[in-house]
Amino acid sequence: MAVTAADIAYEPIRKEWAEALAAIERAAFPTAGIEDLLVTEEIEIYCDTFPEGGFVALHDDTPVGFGVGIFIDFDFDDPHHSLDDLIGENSCGNHSADGDWYYGVTIAVDPAYRRLGIGQQLYVLRKGVVQHYGKQGIVAGGVMPGYKDHLHDMSADEYVDRVCSGDLYDPTLSFQIENGFEILGAIPDYMDDPAVGNNAALIVWRNPDLAGAD
Repeated sequence: MAVTAADIAYEPIRKEWAEALAAIERAAFPTAGIEDLLVTEEIEIYCDTFPEGGFVALHDDTPVGFGVGIFIDFDFDDPHHSLDDLIGENSCGNHSADGDWYYGVTIAVDPAYRRLGIGQQLYVLRKGVVQHYGKQGIVAGGVMPGYKDHLHDMSADEYVDRVCSGDLYDPTLSFQIENGFEILGAIPDYMDDPAVGNNAALIVWRNPDLAGAD
């Protein structure tokens, strides 16, 4: 019988799933350099550092997707950054409970479980963390897998602009727009992923609870 969205449960992240989650991220991002993907030990350390910020999707108690992030202060006047530099040692070393923003380290879904709304539900849970702690919102480097088909035809910024205008569809960035994110431009040299020229896009979701606040 085919798996449906109703068959997927969501739980806070736990160490016992760390090895499986690392394997899921490798499967989800096959063109990314291994140094930019989480390893088992980093996920275990994350579980000690900020378990409230991570969630796991389960099918019959088996992990099939997950999302993790940390609280940081983000400088929008100097937005260009690499993933490793921003998140710090063990991919969570720069977590600060007082940080104004939830920085999305990764969301990864087992390719066999895509199109079940898992990514969308993980973002719902992330937004809940932001609102619970009264943070400004979510910021992240959004992967842009569709850019691989346009890498030699246009710059990353032009690609992002055309996705935002609706002229082009990107499986990830278009999904982010549908989920209330702003796309603020390309981030060069974000991570090792030659398929897209090492580019990502700066994405931001602002906490509506704070709209109009000083």
